[in-house]
Amino acid sequence: MNSLSQIEFLNLIMIGIIGIIGILFLIIVGFIFRMRQKEKQDQENRVEKVIGNNRNNSKDQKTNLITRDGKEIDSIYKFMEFDSITDNMIIRKNKEQYVMVIECKGINYDLLSNDEKTAVELGFIAFLNTIRTPIQLYVQTRRLDISDLLKMYSKRTQGIVDEITKLDTQIQLARQKGNQQLVEQLTFEKRRKMNIVEYSESIEDYTEKMNENQYMLQQKTYIVLSFYTAELGNTKKYSNTELNDIVFSELFTRAQTIINALTSAEVTGKILNSEELAELLYVAYNREASDSYSLKNALDAQYDRLYSTAKDVLEIRKEEIRQQIEKEALKLATNSINKADDQLKAQRQAKAAEIRKKAEMIMQEYKDDLSKELYDKTIAEIRNAKIDTSEVIDAQPKVRKITGVK
Repeated sequence: MNSLSQIEFLNLIMIGIIGIIGILFLIIVGFIFRMRQKEKQDQENRVEKVIGNNRNNSKDQKTNLITRDGKEIDSIYKFMEFDSITDNMIIRKNKEQYVMVIECKGINYDLLSNDEKTAVELGFIAFLNTIRTPIQLYVQTRRLDISDLLKMYSKRTQGIVDEITKLDTQIQLARQKGNQQLVEQLTFEKRRKMNIVEYSESIEDYTEKMNENQYMLQQKTYIVLSFYTAELGNTKKYSNTELNDIVFSELFTRAQTIINALTSAEVTGKILNSEELAELLYVAYNREASDSYSLKNALDAQYDRLYSTAKDVLEIRKEEIRQQIEKEALKLATNSINKADDQLKAQRQAKAAEIRKKAEMIMQEYKDDLSKELYDKTIAEIRNAKIDTSEVIDAQPKVRKITGVK
């Protein structure tokens, strides 16, 4: 009996342990299920909150975004701290602040005389006294890029090279006509242009190497003007276009007042347009990349468009064919002129030889009437004489009309 009671007791203990393990397993499964349900509910709540805010307020279009796995990421608008660029103005804080920028171009103060320095200082004091609204001074340092100037300079040099090619053609035509004076003038002009091309190419190479090897910087100073729509009171009665027009008029008036006041300090200024404002912000946000890749290159690459377009392939091919035809035509004309000139030279040489032979035959008839010394000198003079046969070659035969003859 004791052994049976012990076995039954052990069985009861085993059943109790198994029951406890089962209960713990169910508790864990239920806890995990509840956690997943809570995460799913939280995700749905966050999505509904963002969607609801987007419907109620346009400003919320620039709030955080939700990825597929439910994580929040910051919108690019939060980082850039401005909404858009419109009508030469930077719009910020959901059309609560409008910014206009004036670029200033000063003078070298150290090179001025004492009197000029005093005048500039007094002019700057007068400028400070005319300020009625808050302004900000912003200085931006950029790498001096003269690649565009080098391209323009190279284009002009190529134009002079094309002029030299045309001069070659004109020289050949002048030689064909036998106009030696015109040939000398054109040759002098060609030599002058060749010297200009040689000098231009040397300057271009030197400047390009200097631009590549040296890191040249330039500083630009800007005056930043701000206008807050709170100054207008209730802006809901205005449309977006009307609000932009009102703010633009106010900022433009302030900017012109400051520009006029700056002239007393020998400082000139201009209002940046929308493209220049975009370049200003591009350099501010891309300090390192802007040195090697400018905003103009980015826009030319059409990075701001969903679909990039290019010139029609047929138009490009037509342009290439037109340039090739023009080049081949110029080459053919030059070669033809050279060949014709060689043929004329051969004809003139043959005609000159014929004239010399005829002259020697005439002198042979009068040999007995002349002394031997005079005859020999005359023959030598005939053989060494320079004969101009251009008029003989170019002369056209005159045909007389004979009347009364059948």
